[in-house]
Amino acid sequence: MGMQLPSQRSGGRKAPMAEINVTPLVDVMLVLLIIFMVTAPLLTAGVPVNLPDSRAKPLDQEEEPVEISIDDQGRIFIAKDEVSEGVLAGRLDQIATRAPAGKPPQVFLRADTALDYGKVMRVMGELNRAGLNKVALVTVDDSE
Repeated sequence: MGMQLPSQRSGGRKAPMAEINVTPLVDVMLVLLIIFMVTAPLLTAGVPVNLPDSRAKPLDQEEEPVEISIDDQGRIFIAKDEVSEGVLAGRLDQIATRAPAGKPPQVFLRADTALDYGKVMRVMGELNRAGLNKVALVTVDDSE
């Protein structure tokens, strides 16, 4: 009295089961989809600053960019004119209002390496407040 397995019926062979259970695959894919949906917005958060590549060729621009420089003593210059921190906000507002609507001018920010980080961030904060968000931090190409 032996026990018969389903595949051993009366000497005939039964075809193997050819179905794949896709439920675990769908579960894994849904979990991955949720993970990507949650983490994708976190990856794009940041300060909208256009940083130039030090090996890039000059861009064709219709307008001359606004140059703001901060020397090693913390003095601020717009082009070659020295401005105090108190007057800076008003001057940046004037620059922003002269620009065409919806198209702020490109700003090149040059800062000395000996400066305090807070001083540079205060100037960048004033640029952002005035609506001048196309800022490029100028560096020296030391690859030569």
